[in-house]
Amino acid sequence: MNAGTIIVLLLLLCVVGLVVRKIVRDKKAGNTCGNCGGNCSCCHGAAEEKVK
Repeated sequence: MNAGTIIVLLLLLCVVGLVVRKIVRDKKAGNTCGNCGGNCSCCHGAAEEKVK
């Protein structure tokens, strides 16, 4: 491996790590419906909209 390949690999790993971190934080905060297939009525935000 040369230096360019190692740098690109490290950058790619950082980006993937940040994406996974964002997904986990959103999941813990309840900002996702999971695999609901686009039915937003299952989301917490949609339920709050109906109450208001």
